[in-house]
Amino acid sequence: MSENIYLLTLLMPLGTIFLIFLLRSRTAVKKAELEAQGNEAYRQLAERAVAAQEQTAAALADLKIRIIAIENVLKQVE
Repeated sequence: MSENIYLLTLLMPLGTIFLIFLLRSRTAVKKAELEAQGNEAYRQLAERAVAAQEQTAAALADLKIRIIAIENVLKQVE
């Protein structure tokens, strides 16, 4: 048996295993990066929702004060 064939049959399975390991690790890293980006998008969406809720609550409180003032004026007119 030739030395080249011996080394080839020895290194090819090891190279294949190494290649599979490399591809799996890159896939795991990419998956984690995409998941982190998704989580960041959800966090930004939640922050915008909270800000919108706070604005709505402030506007509602202002409307409530105005309605009370209008009711007082209507009671005085009666």
